[in-house]
Amino acid sequence: MNSNEMINFEINYLVNLLRIKKAEQGTNDELEYQIKVQKNKLAALGVNTASYEFD
Repeated sequence: MNSNEMINFEINYLVNLLRIKKAEQGTNDELEYQIKVQKNKLAALGVNTASYEFD
């Protein structure tokens, strides 16, 4: 897997987590933690994740 494919995979994973969060009715600490970890992974790859947040 080259770096572009890895970045694309990680972005898709973050977006899926954010979609779950948007549909979530309550609070989910594990989901919040996974989102935080995923954002840190993407930051390490030089990807700004701010534009992937739902309004």
